[in-house]
Amino acid sequence: MEQTFSNSNPEVNMDEPDGGASTKMKNKIAEVAGRTRDKAEEVGRTVQSKIDENRGPAASKLETAASTLHRNAENLPGGETVRDLAHNAADKMQETAEYVRRHDVKDMMQDVEIFVRRHPGESLLTAATVGFLVGLSLKRDDV
Repeated sequence: MEQTFSNSNPEVNMDEPDGGASTKMKNKIAEVAGRTRDKAEEVGRTVQSKIDENRGPAASKLETAASTLHRNAENLPGGETVRDLAHNAADKMQETAEYVRRHDVKDMMQDVEIFVRRHPGESLLTAATVGFLVGLSLKRDDV
């Protein structure tokens, strides 16, 4: 006499050795990964939006600093060399302000990517320097 077992639980797949647990686990992982990706994209959009909102005020502050530096360059000690350096720095600040006004975050990120590809050594050195300076500032805050 042959016995037949009926699977009345639809969540258990008798065709798989573990009763479908691995498939359920894979599906659950995929679902969580999808939600995580969606949340990360949402956070990215929010950050991008906030940065774009602050581009105008940041550019205005750069322009103000550049104007102040130009105005005060003639009174700096150190002679003509220091004055020239101050004016050059102010000009670069003005160019940066104009760039910030004209380019959104997406454009800026594309420009950074292009620069890094063209100048990988300089980019690594810059990243290391910025990381070091940020580390120093954080260390000072702890003291």
